[in-house]
Amino acid sequence: MESQTQTDTPVHPADQPFEVERLSRGGALLYVFHGIGVTLGMGILWMLEVVRNSYFRLLDRTNVKARTRPASAFPPGRPRRRPIADAPHP
Repeated sequence: MESQTQTDTPVHPADQPFEVERLSRGGALLYVFHGIGVTLGMGILWMLEVVRNSYFRLLDRTNVKARTRPASAFPPGRPRRRPIADAPHP
């Protein structure tokens, strides 16, 4: 049997000293712009939620009843007959 040397055994990351990698200017700017984008996106969602809440509160105040039948994306009746079109040629 061969004995394993110190270089053959894997080294656990916790056993190594911690080193902080420095960000480049471009990397730091990327993180800043990403944070700004996330903040703007969350702000837009929050504003849409405010509008939605105020709309439903207005409906509650005016005593508008909810739909009595389920809404459907398809109109009632038979669908229209459409001519079959050929596939476009590249």
